[in-house]
Amino acid sequence: MPRFVTHVSSAHLRKSLSLGDLGPERSWYDGCFFGGMPRAERGFSLIELLIVVTIIGIIAAIAVPGLLRARMAGNEASAIASMRAISSSQQAYAGQCHGYATVLTELKAAGGFLSPDLTGGVSVVKSGYTVTLVPGAGNTPLAAPPAGCTGTGTNYYASATPMSVGSTGTRGFATDEPGTIWQDMAGAAPPQPFVSGGTISVIQ
Repeated sequence: MPRFVTHVSSAHLRKSLSLGDLGPERSWYDGCFFGGMPRAERGFSLIELLIVVTIIGIIAAIAVPGLLRARMAGNEASAIASMRAISSSQQAYAGQCHGYATVLTELKAAGGFLSPDLTGGVSVVKSGYTVTLVPGAGNTPLAAPPAGCTGTGTNYYASATPMSVGSTGTRGFATDEPGTIWQDMAGAAPPQPFVSGGTISVIQ
């Protein structure tokens, strides 16, 4: 006749029961005991671990591309903001120097017109983009710029290109004296003279 256990402490089971003691009722305990040890104490099997690893891999495959796109979108927004900052600082610089700076460091040296993170060198890296300022098409250096102004010219060209296209960003950006920001969906800096067509268009 089958026997049923209504209340037995786990400590008592470990001390007094084995699979051989259970007789016809052992199938009820097979899921709870393994080698005389409660299931809760024997850990996970290899198959269970493989299932967990597989699930984590699937989740990662879904999440990583989304995180990469979000990071690139943030980098591109930062690059556009850099182009706007350079354009604004050039207008302030022109009011003092009667022309435009043709190198990033000049925007700092002439009066701190641009933030230090964009004036650390001839070109700077910020948020996955390389930002550069050079003389623009048709530039003519001023013969006698005001005191405190160096290398001032009539035209400038600022650009921001991703350090790794498809990884740190997908679009390249550029601007000049009018302040309009252009983009190239191929990741290169739009060349002067700016003309819409192909992968190049205005974003502002």
